[in-house]
Amino acid sequence: MAGIKIKRNDKVEVIAGKDKGKQGRVLRVIAEKNRVLVEGVMMVKKHVKPNPQRNIKGGIAEQESTIHISNVMLLDGEGKKTRIGSRFEGDTKVRFSKTSGATIAEKKK
Repeated sequence: MAGIKIKRNDKVEVIAGKDKGKQGRVLRVIAEKNRVLVEGVMMVKKHVKPNPQRNIKGGIAEQESTIHISNVMLLDGEGKKTRIGSRFEGDTKVRFSKTSGATIAEKKK
């Protein structure tokens, strides 16, 4: 099994499923289950009990659900879908876009 090449804060596009074509930022990567949480994608309704201590109102809340990593594709700097490769530049390992060959910049936290 290959390592996960998509990281937190990457911009991705959904390529399969009910949200096909939607784009969003990766909020969380769950490597053990090969799933990612993408902003505004795979919205589900969740019934929430009110909790006055945490200041939570009850009702039906809408939130993102995870999507399998095979159903998303990274967008490069130009906004095109691309596969990801890795190579060494000097002594550091960097990710690069397979379509354009350009290096994918690491985002600062």
